[in-house]
Amino acid sequence: MYYKISDFIEDWKYESEATIKILSNLTDSSLTKNSGENIRTPGRLAWHIVTSVGEMAHRTRLKFETVNESAPIPATAKEIADEYKRTSDNMLEELKAKWTDETLLLEDDMYSEMWKKGKTLGVLVTHQIHHRGQLTVVMRLAGLKVPGVYGPAKEEWANYGMQPQE
Repeated sequence: MYYKISDFIEDWKYESEATIKILSNLTDSSLTKNSGENIRTPGRLAWHIVTSVGEMAHRTRLKFETVNESAPIPATAKEIADEYKRTSDNMLEELKAKWTDETLLLEDDMYSEMWKKGKTLGVLVTHQIHHRGQLTVVMRLAGLKVPGVYGPAKEEWANYGMQPQE
């Protein structure tokens, strides 16, 4: 739950950059890699991250340009990353222009429950983190390099003069 717009903005800027970092390591051919039954493809997970920003924020009556949640998954990883950046930037600009700290205490119908806007922002952040974590797993299964977000990834330990942790 956020009580200050500035706290959300600070968190969102870091988390959106982390998401872009992950999305930028996808390849076009990896988007449709199937790692097994009941496991989303990297493209499906990445696109869900993109579309859920608008879907969730629009329920709070923020109005900004984004893609429809039922839009087809783009054919290129660059399109997904670009659309994420555009959507994220648009959402942040709309929020800065329209909301105050007091707005965060107002409630919206979110999936048949009443959530304060500050809670919705918290869920938006954690939802993105959750699916980003899933995406890194399927990226590894697809043979892609995964960048570190909250610390170095396995391949990055050498940059610190250390052996990768097993």
